[in-house]
Amino acid sequence: MILVLRALGVGDLATAVPALRGLRAAFPEHTLTVAAPDWLTPLVELVGDVDNVLPTDGLDPVDWAGPAPYWAVNLHGRGPQSHRLLASAGPERLCGYHCAEAGHLDGPAWRAEEHEVRRWCRLLDWYGVECDPDDLDLRRPAPRRVPVGVTVVHPGGKGSARRWSAERFGTLARELTRAGHRVVVTGSPDERELARRVAAGAGLPNPAVLAGRLTLVELAAVVAHARLVLSTDTGVAHLATAYRTPSVVLFGPVRPQLWGPPPDRPWHRALHRAAGPGRAWQPDEGTRIHPALAAIGVDEVLGAAGEVDRVGRGSRAVAA
Repeated sequence: MILVLRALGVGDLATAVPALRGLRAAFPEHTLTVAAPDWLTPLVELVGDVDNVLPTDGLDPVDWAGPAPYWAVNLHGRGPQSHRLLASAGPERLCGYHCAEAGHLDGPAWRAEEHEVRRWCRLLDWYGVECDPDDLDLRRPAPRRVPVGVTVVHPGGKGSARRWSAERFGTLARELTRAGHRVVVTGSPDERELARRVAAGAGLPNPAVLAGRLTLVELAAVVAHARLVLSTDTGVAHLATAYRTPSVVLFGPVRPQLWGPPPDRPWHRALHRAAGPGRAWQPDEGTRIHPALAAIGVDEVLGAAGEVDRVGRGSRAVAA
């Protein structure tokens, strides 16, 4: 059995898909189990190459009752805590980045400046497992009970620093509606009030607010069958990449070179601006939007949206 730790969120799982597929191909005779939050199970099933999910919340102790894994693979972090968590399962081999603090002396050196997808492919390559960093697609859910062909505006994100203002998202949604887009606003249950503010600013009716009303698979289906996705650096952006849905992603604290969509896909656009001169932004300023994100204007996003929309519609016409 191959045990993989990736106990994080939607985007984290999506960026680990090439590594998971590499493990599946390398060990077809082994059960592939991913230690991840239980709520992510429906999305893990869309990966299509994982046999089981071991419910795991962050770095809480894993309730491991089976035989020792053949390999335990750390796709969660650099260690030491994540290394120690996997080592507690007693694997024949622990695969992870070099971490002397955890007593793990093999594996390659961690690189801070590395795209998240390539980080885990490089790790597995060191252990002799081939991965394709472009193998990012997920299974496409059928669009049952969800709208198709819509433009998704997703204003939420992890922390205020990653959130463009509701007022700007509202203006963006209003202008897209005027241009003929059917706009819906998505988000988690906790982001429903934010989504309502965006919809109100855009003059959208209440049914356009899908935040808090979709299961994870339904959200994936909306994105998979959407015309366009506009979001900040969050899980929905990675779903757009996984389904090759045209997208514009707004980046703030984290540069797109580390977490953005593949740069060779013209139907995805990552926007990021330098913060400019002055006092450096501090990571603990959680109530402030990051200046690199604040520097992105509505007109710039609208222009990028028009470009990726044209590319996407052209690609679909050729495919048809």
